[in-house]
Amino acid sequence: MRMKWWKVVGLAGVVGVAATGVLVARAERQRRAYTPEEIREKLRNRHATASLGGKPDGTSAKGGTSRGSRTSAP
Repeated sequence: MRMKWWKVVGLAGVVGVAATGVLVARAERQRRAYTPEEIREKLRNRHATASLGGKPDGTSAKGGTSRGSRTSAP
């Protein structure tokens, strides 16, 4: 009886590892589906957003601080 329990646990572990591999492979395919131009555009948008203080429209979140203001020396 004890051996059967360990087999079930081992099988569950193998299934978990396989499922994780499937998810990683799917994410990798989606990541590689971008063209270099799309990646550049996304990076430029992220940089512009960060330069403006948080939101793409240039407004910052109320009550929050930007990362730069938290890490800069006084």
